[in-house]
Amino acid sequence: MNKTENTAMEMESLEHAAECLRTIAHPCRLRIIELLLRKERPVGELAEACAIPSHMASEHLRLLKDRGLLKNRREGRKVFYSVAEPMLANIIDCVGKKFICKE
Repeated sequence: MNKTENTAMEMESLEHAAECLRTIAHPCRLRIIELLLRKERPVGELAEACAIPSHMASEHLRLLKDRGLLKNRREGRKVFYSVAEPMLANIIDCVGKKFICKE
């Protein structure tokens, strides 16, 4: 493998990372992740916490799940979401320290 091929693979990884960061770069999605890091929650509860309709919360959740950041399970008619990627805690911690908890 030459240096150019190695750089191309690294760029591919960086592109994937950038896409994941773009996915979470929305206030509602950050809030959803913050809530789900504490405990599993149903769609309706997440929608209420973000002050958005359930269908909008479902779309945010779908995007996060499609990126492999969240997982879900069904219990009767309710769908519960939880964090699938534990490293999200580090990102939320960093965001909180930089932009929310300024001292």
